[in-house]
Amino acid sequence: MHALKDALLIRTLALPSAGANATTESIDLGQVPPNEFRFEVEMELPALPSLADTKKATITLEDSADGTTFAAIAGLASLEVTGAGGVGAAAVNRRVRLPADVRRYLRAKAAVEATGGNNTAKSLTLALVF
Repeated sequence: MHALKDALLIRTLALPSAGANATTESIDLGQVPPNEFRFEVEMELPALPSLADTKKATITLEDSADGTTFAAIAGLASLEVTGAGGVGAAAVNRRVRLPADVRRYLRAKAAVEATGGNNTAKSLTLALVF
């Protein structure tokens, strides 16, 4: 299991307001397909106590060839948390290895459903782990 993180390859993002989405700054992977990645990508989302019951916060990894036009990475499921029981959603951490056809630039897109509550004080962290 990988454990080292480079501070230059970590991006943080305050969650958007309900009914909106936002993206991290991109990370330049320095490679073009086909790739053999020797690291993992970690998405860390703290507990969201203000996430309204049945409402979701979704984190999607996106890639781009030019650093401008991004799309969801096929084959990687989005990270979703759902508010429940009046206490929001628990913290989650997910690590994935990228598919070999991922394009050079990587970012995370965060979306919160409409009427999902105010989660803007919480931040998503995206990091490469070596």
